[in-house]
Amino acid sequence: MGCTEEQGDHCESDEKPAHSVTLSDFYIGKYEVTQKLWMSVMGENPSYKKGDDLPVENISWRDAQKFIAKLNSLTGKRYRLPTEAEWEYAARGGAKSRGYMYAGSNNRDDVAWDPYNNRNKTNPVGIKAPNELGIYDMSGNVWEWVSDMYERQYSPDAQTNPVVPSELDYEHVMRGCGWDYTRGGRACRVSGRGRYYDRAGFLGFRLAHDAKGNE
Repeated sequence: MGCTEEQGDHCESDEKPAHSVTLSDFYIGKYEVTQKLWMSVMGENPSYKKGDDLPVENISWRDAQKFIAKLNSLTGKRYRLPTEAEWEYAARGGAKSRGYMYAGSNNRDDVAWDPYNNRNKTNPVGIKAPNELGIYDMSGNVWEWVSDMYERQYSPDAQTNPVVPSELDYEHVMRGCGWDYTRGGRACRVSGRGRYYDRAGFLGFRLAHDAKGNE
């Protein structure tokens, strides 16, 4: 996890040091949560750019948690946000990883909607190529909230199922880069990180679930 060799000299300081992580099995969404799914649960749509198959955006970390709580109440299941480590493992292609810089390719345009190709808007999920696990839009389209609170540097120690507990409305980690801001494309890399504390038109999320229990 972090600034590994294939990232070259593109890494930011908060991606260091690279370190070893062991994770328990988990599920993660094939797509970002769409506006259609959000509407079916919440009954309203906060997104700036409207469309059933577009990722929901303009939501805070707390908004995502409220959606998940209501979804779980309606379904009797236990969805959650992925941890930052889970998100990166999935973006890298898991056990099928080919060591790409982006989620599914070394060519960002193959897999990512970013400021250079998005026509100043979000795009329907699942149009670009998937990564090695068949997961879409982990590079680009919208940034994605994960469960962790942001810390500026990783621990160098090997870790198992790491997560940084969240506190109030402090800055939380966002991953994957978005359609309107990529720090020159570097943030779309599988190790790229961001942080935010409020709602924004470039921010959405995808669901995760522990492997044990109902999907």
